Amino acid sequence: MKQYDVRIVERNFRNRFGEIDLIGYDGEFLVFFEVKYRTTTQAGYGEDAVNAKKRHTICKVSDYYRVLNGIGDFTPIRYDVIAIKGDEVKWIKDAFAYC
Repeated sequence: MKQYDVRIVERNFRNRFGEIDLIGYDGEFLVFFEVKYRTTTQAGYGEDAVNAKKRHTICKVSDYYRVLNGIGDFTPIRYDVIAIKGDEVKWIKDAFAYC
């Protein structure tokens, strides 16, 4: 099994705007993760479920998180998607830009 060097700092972070599944550090990057699980591809691939509306929600929640935790504009951030289908894990780094 592949090992990842990510330090998770929050799970299921919620506010009135929405939720972010995981927040962690991958090296110097503060990463906001959206995790999607599928047993089959009948409803599409997990990464396809991260549409424009979901991305916008994640960005709003990430803004709130950064303000709440005093994380300045000089901290590099990234938005990643973890798509899981059965035993297959697909980590899409920099899946989308800030919106």
